[in-house]
Amino acid sequence: MQNPDPTSKSGWLERARAAFAPEDETGGTTQEGRRRAIGLLFVCLIANGLGQTLMFAILPPLARDLGLSEFQVGSIFAVSATIWVFSSAFWGLRSDYWGRRPVILIGLLAFGISTLGFASVMAFGLWGLTAPFATYVLLIATRSIYGIFGSGSYPAAQAYIADRTTAQERTEGMATLNAAFGLGAAIGPGIGAALTVIGVLAPLYFVGILGIASALAIWLLLPERSRPHKREIIKPLSWFDPRVFPFIVFSVVQGTAGAIPIQTIAFLIRDTMNTTTAETQQFTGVALMGSAIASLFAQFVLVQRFKMTTRTLIFAGIVVALVSNVLLIVPSNYGLIAFALVLSGLGFGMLRPGFAAAASLSVSADEQGAVAGLTGGASAAGFIFAPLIGNALYSWSQDYPYWLGTALMLVLLVFVLTNKTIKTAVIQDIRGDSSDIQPS
Repeated sequence: MQNPDPTSKSGWLERARAAFAPEDETGGTTQEGRRRAIGLLFVCLIANGLGQTLMFAILPPLARDLGLSEFQVGSIFAVSATIWVFSSAFWGLRSDYWGRRPVILIGLLAFGISTLGFASVMAFGLWGLTAPFATYVLLIATRSIYGIFGSGSYPAAQAYIADRTTAQERTEGMATLNAAFGLGAAIGPGIGAALTVIGVLAPLYFVGILGIASALAIWLLLPERSRPHKREIIKPLSWFDPRVFPFIVFSVVQGTAGAIPIQTIAFLIRDTMNTTTAETQQFTGVALMGSAIASLFAQFVLVQRFKMTTRTLIFAGIVVALVSNVLLIVPSNYGLIAFALVLSGLGFGMLRPGFAAAASLSVSADEQGAVAGLTGGASAAGFIFAPLIGNALYSWSQDYPYWLGTALMLVLLVFVLTNKTIKTAVIQDIRGDSSDIQPS
């Protein structure tokens, strides 16, 4: 049986949500209320993008000050990503039974707590209060909180949007969700630069507090008046379900290819330009900001304004991301590196919402949380392979990680051209279907 909403008897909460997103005559949320709800999700999920950008801009340059190797830095994120692969599927499925709001709340709260703990452990290491190995273990532990619980927010939010959009609107809705992460990544370097005046770890403390504040906003305001589709557990969606498995393969490949530049860019800038730790942080932040802005352009302009189809987004995204990896193989200066990162952001900014919409359209309305969790977990697998393989390859040659990225994008292009399941989902996007939309 479905778990009851623990806040349903709290009249003041319901009044707050009704004021934010009013009901229509059927007892559901009005169209304007839906727009506000999706806007609230957008704002609250910005914290995740902020945290990701700042994490990759701050930790690698400080690694040597903490006594950590490149491999150890990569493994910190790899452990969390390994946990994420399985926990994302769990939380996505839970959202089909419990509702989307409770799972989004758990994910954002865990993100805030994990980020605050991660920053505190780094501070202890920089102050000499913990030995390098103890710092390494504690960084893994605090980051794992995000892997275990923080993985719930994205698949539940994706399912929340899928519940409230038609097939033709699905790509636009998914682009809005991805744009939240992109906007956070875009403004992260600016916020980081401003807050480093207080201290090098101040940006992470700010993001941790922002994550907790976002969770509070979701609890107070996000409407979810309709019940989840599923009333009882029958058979959970499997990784190997023929409707889903092609998207799992797609997720792993694109997640790995997309994570390689993010994981290695700070090392590439440092070694190419012979910069100091502070300079590396600044240059890396600017390059990642350019990548995030390009991703936002793809999601807000190419998807929202030009209404590009899922098929176009997937193929164009693959080609542009492939070119970005080729350019990183021959970085002669910072300008070329930054331009390659911009192309990477543009490519994956097109690819990810197109893929998410196609995956959503491949299953029924009562499996939206499950498919979002499975594909989200598979994408996180990229952050297992990219740090371990990418950083190991980088230690041999700074070109090798980007040769791998190029090869992966070529494999993905061939796979999409030949897979019938993905083609079928794209056809649904063109035809449209509004039969599964929930009333709130």
